[in-house]
Amino acid sequence: MVMSTLLVAFFMFPLLQGGAAQPAGDPQAGKTLWEGPATQCRNCHGTNGEGAFGPDLAGRRLTVPQFARAVRSPWGIMPAFVESQVSDREIADLVAYFNSLPAVAQPGAWRFEVPANAPRGQQVALATVGCAQCHGPILNGPRLNAGAVGAEFEWLRSMVYQHTTVMPAHWKMLGEQPAVRVRMGNYSPSRVSDAMLQEIWAFARDLGFRPGIAGRVSPGGAAADGVTYTVNVENIGLPGKGLTAEDLTINVVVPAGTSVAKTTGEGYQGVRADAELKANVAVWQARRMGPKERQTYTLTLSRAATAADNVRGVIRWTKPAVKTGPSDSVNIAPAPLVPATQ
Repeated sequence: MVMSTLLVAFFMFPLLQGGAAQPAGDPQAGKTLWEGPATQCRNCHGTNGEGAFGPDLAGRRLTVPQFARAVRSPWGIMPAFVESQVSDREIADLVAYFNSLPAVAQPGAWRFEVPANAPRGQQVALATVGCAQCHGPILNGPRLNAGAVGAEFEWLRSMVYQHTTVMPAHWKMLGEQPAVRVRMGNYSPSRVSDAMLQEIWAFARDLGFRPGIAGRVSPGGAAADGVTYTVNVENIGLPGKGLTAEDLTINVVVPAGTSVAKTTGEGYQGVRADAELKANVAVWQARRMGPKERQTYTLTLSRAATAADNVRGVIRWTKPAVKTGPSDSVNIAPAPLVPATQ
């Protein structure tokens, strides 16, 4: 049963205001927050608050206390969000933004529909709990985090029920410094049962957990023969617990109109066309990468990349094998752009 209808009922329930003056929000600040990387609420509530798995928000004329109650102590399947995730000021801004939008005649489509013949755990993740509306139908992120620490079921329980404290501890344990705040709230055990989590866990484990491979590319730096980008690849997993990746290829886009002047790093294979990235890529191979192992590569291009055609890439590996395809992969995000100097 899809439980997002319970959220609709809550939003429609009038709350006592107690005569308190409501803070005035900034609709532009609310729009910026909603569309930016600090929250992922739009994955359930729609790109413009038109609704999807979660109820519509646009044009509902909710008050700040009503919205705050729904965020802090939600009714239904939605997790609860704390002040460090969405502040009272930001709640007021979001209310102002949604109340500046026209109401919708009917909610939008879900971000991800349930595939035909989906396993039970995938059905629960997509249509009952909704976690896969953010994490994707095959839960790539959670499967990577599980593989990085050799997780057992209790790890999932703590991540779901105590996410706002457990996720920062997980990042610290792995030595990660995320660029954004904790974006998932804490689910209630009375709404998301252990039985549901067991179904999701079995589905994720059957697909195969993923090693904690991560790749980052630096801003371009001026060099004698062009512009040099540094690519750092590492396995962020815990030694003795995290999975080792084997047979890796590091594929970095060579933007159209540029050429490779020089590279460094073992295993360079040259430039080839990549069908997935729809671009030419510089390719390195690595035999294996265990937890806390890392490699550094550099790519010197004939000119700097642009925002429209930036240096980015993908890291692929064939072991450990997964059911999602012949190889597994993780993206290398586009390089930060260096502002042009006068």
